[in-house]
Amino acid sequence: MQVLSGRWPTLLLYYLKDGTKRFSELKRDNPTVSHRILSLELRKLEEAGLVRRTAHEGYPLRVDYALTPFGLRLLPLIDAIGNWWSDQAPAAGDAMTAGPELRRGSLPELLLDRV
Repeated sequence: MQVLSGRWPTLLLYYLKDGTKRFSELKRDNPTVSHRILSLELRKLEEAGLVRRTAHEGYPLRVDYALTPFGLRLLPLIDAIGNWWSDQAPAAGDAMTAGPELRRGSLPELLLDRV
């Protein structure tokens, strides 16, 4: 459970749910994360067995990231948390809900709005 704590691990798993992505694509999906933090978080997820890193031979070096079967098993939980937040946040009526309208399935926007 410790591996999912923090801001980025859940977002990275969410962005990888559609399939394999390169480092640059993940950086584009998460424009506010630094190169160093993205590398550290991906390494942490890889060590936990949630993400598979594949380095391809050649120049320039190409590295792909994909969810492992273990990581895929977390997706229903991540979606459920996003759905729960979408249902609860408008009812809360506090300062955290101010901003763009929340919609079902928008977990990245929900987490990034908290910067």
